[in-house]
Amino acid sequence: MPTTNDADHFFQTTHSITETERKSRKGTNMNGAPVRIPSKILAAVADPSCPSDAVFVAESAGNVRRVVVDLTKQFKQTGEKDIVYRGPTTPVTSIAISPDHQRLLAGSWDKTIWSWSLASRQPLVRYRGHMDFVKCVITLKLDLSDIVISGGADASIIVWAIDTGDKLHTLKGHTRGILDLAVDPISQNDNDRLRHGSKKVIVFSAGSDREIRRWRIGLETAEQMDADNPILAHETSVYALRFDADGDLWTASADGTAKCLSRSHQFRADTTILHGDYVRAVALEEMGGYVLTAGRSEDIMVWDRGTGDLEHVFEGHYEEVTGLVMSGQRCVSVGIDGTVRTWSMKLSDLQNARKKKEIDQQALMAGEDVDDGTQKEGGCEIGLTEEEERELAELMQDDG
Repeated sequence: MPTTNDADHFFQTTHSITETERKSRKGTNMNGAPVRIPSKILAAVADPSCPSDAVFVAESAGNVRRVVVDLTKQFKQTGEKDIVYRGPTTPVTSIAISPDHQRLLAGSWDKTIWSWSLASRQPLVRYRGHMDFVKCVITLKLDLSDIVISGGADASIIVWAIDTGDKLHTLKGHTRGILDLAVDPISQNDNDRLRHGSKKVIVFSAGSDREIRRWRIGLETAEQMDADNPILAHETSVYALRFDADGDLWTASADGTAKCLSRSHQFRADTTILHGDYVRAVALEEMGGYVLTAGRSEDIMVWDRGTGDLEHVFEGHYEEVTGLVMSGQRCVSVGIDGTVRTWSMKLSDLQNARKKKEIDQQALMAGEDVDDGTQKEGGCEIGLTEEEERELAELMQDDG
């Protein structure tokens, strides 16, 4: 075992020292034009008012922050680089925007959902009812009313009236925490076409129990569909649910895979992507036919949707990637390293990125120096207290 006189290394294993040094070196890289914020990032959604320019991110410090990813437009409207929504004193785990784009909602470790006016940043309704961490939040319009649906570590799903915070339904079926929720776009389109009678949508839920369940939800009633036959596509926790333009369901799991569950085959898997480690996020680039996956491996992997072949790997994050947001042909990634990075998925840019990687690999094999995207100065130390670090690590591990 190597020896050291550095007091910061006392009582650390060789592996932890090596890992800290690796992250310190990698942390200065500028790949993906990183925007650095002083907190770990646990989730992200696009700003619907300008989805190609900005995202909202959920911080472990308890804030929700609007981050401009197009650096040329950072000071164009407000004169501020970021806009911060404050209130929670515990980590924020999930974010949603109301259907009318007037409210920002965020699930928190404090077992509640916070909401603010997007324009004024003033706090609005606070939704109370979960018995444990709120893990995921979505919003939708149902029969002319806006509603909020949340999933918690208490294994419950709650449907709320967005204006009052009243609980409309509490749904039980999962045996462990709810990790993601997604509205079935086919049912939502059918709902939009209805002009008479009760209107309902179908919502899919994914949990730490590896189950994917379906719920038919209306304002007056809500029920589970096929309660005795949940979708079992993965070996362990399912972290993310994303519907594609065809209405098929893509999933990301702690078993190291992302899968396409085919609607025409009763949501059985017809494509399996072997990412190789915990997959926290999956995103779809419809124009080029790509699937992107990310998670504990720190890299964003780009796959050909038709063949399942790995097309490219974007390297930049130096901690776990917790979210991917697609906007046209740009992907925004966020992670525990506190960076927001942007990757072009245009064919010409992707080809150039692949070519550069091939040249760099050839140079490395020849013993030559390569530009790895790092800068001699810079970087950012992103940290919580020691106790908060342990709590966050336990939360992330519990999801698996």
